[in-house]
Amino acid sequence: MKLQKYLAHAGICSRRKAEEYIEQGLVSVNDIVAHIGQVIDPENDVVKVDNQVVEDTENLVYYVYNKPRDIVTTCLSGKDDEQGIMDVVDIPERVFPVWRLDKETTWLIILTNDGRLSNYLMHPRYEHEKEYVVEVYGKIDDASLEKMRNGVKIELKDNGSRTRIVRRIDGKDTVITRKYTTKPCEITRLSSSKFSIILKEWKNRQIRRMVAAVDHDVKRLKRIRVENIFLGDLAEGQWRPFTPTEKKEILKMISGE
Repeated sequence: MKLQKYLAHAGICSRRKAEEYIEQGLVSVNDIVAHIGQVIDPENDVVKVDNQVVEDTENLVYYVYNKPRDIVTTCLSGKDDEQGIMDVVDIPERVFPVWRLDKETTWLIILTNDGRLSNYLMHPRYEHEKEYVVEVYGKIDDASLEKMRNGVKIELKDNGSRTRIVRRIDGKDTVITRKYTTKPCEITRLSSSKFSIILKEWKNRQIRRMVAAVDHDVKRLKRIRVENIFLGDLAEGQWRPFTPTEKKEILKMISGE
């Protein structure tokens, strides 16, 4: 088996990324630095990435989980008054959640042990689609939806704290909040107070901030799709494995083939 294919099958990275690791000298076979195009014997050769042994596995798993309120998106909460996903999900394999959400948010989470999928879904350069259903308090007019479609200015945050620029103006320290203009997106009205939105980017609390930028407040927010993975009628707190079609399509995306 070609080395880059082996690394992809092991869930380390995509084949393209594997080639980058090999070119950078980060991969070795039997303690000898590997080269592009190298063929290995998975049964007998010892492959390492950054000095860590890689074990091939056919047991890469993929689950959709509908995260309920009051559950934090860490494997274990670490706090007596909180529950992490793995405290409440009885999945036999060791998996981790893709994305982090605050415990008040409910929506689609993917649980996997495939590092390639996590990298693909979390890296902004891939611009994968995420679809949400948003309900606001009161009615929202067409003009407000159009503004959000075209992009609105929102305040940025970094690591949970407002990113601020402090300047000395007229002898006083003046705080200037950083602004970001969101990219154009797809929005479809569902009712007088509800709409769906498809984003290819993600900033901290982006949808709530976009809605606030047009003078509204979010009442309910639910992610219903990531790429070809749909939440469907999965109840809060329930999970299911990817369908064969979902798995085939998403693996094709992340392999770059």
